[in-house]
Amino acid sequence: MDRGEQGLLRTDPVPEEGEDVAATISATETLSEEEQEELRRELAKVEEEIQTLSQVLAAKEKHLAEIKRKLGINSLQELKQNIAKGWQDVTATSAYKKTSETLSQAGQKASAAFSSVGSVITKKLEDVKNSPTFKSFEEKVENLKAHPSSILST
Repeated sequence: MDRGEQGLLRTDPVPEEGEDVAATISATETLSEEEQEELRRELAKVEEEIQTLSQVLAAKEKHLAEIKRKLGINSLQELKQNIAKGWQDVTATSAYKKTSETLSQAGQKASAAFSSVGSVITKKLEDVKNSPTFKSFEEKVENLKAHPSSILST
């Protein structure tokens, strides 16, 4: 068997996390041929078990898809459910609640500020309407409406 045919089955040891290459090489040198052969057999067995489990998982996933099809559960429905669940999870977080509360308070303050600005504008318009200049202008417009011919005489 060459390396291409072995797949995950390797004859050279691979250092585990925390191990260094020098320690691995010295460990391999201290293993007898019998021990190395036993480890190779165990490795092959574990790889075979992994492959079997992968096949079982694939069969279970196929069975799951068939059950969902029979129940009329499709991908779009699952997506909607996942989004709804995700949104529910997001709204349950304290960060969302705090943000929502802060935005609500900001909205209330902004509403109050706009109301206040509106009141100020209304007051200013009333002041302008009651000013002598506006009264004079208003009288002139009324005179023009009452005597349209006076426009031509000026």
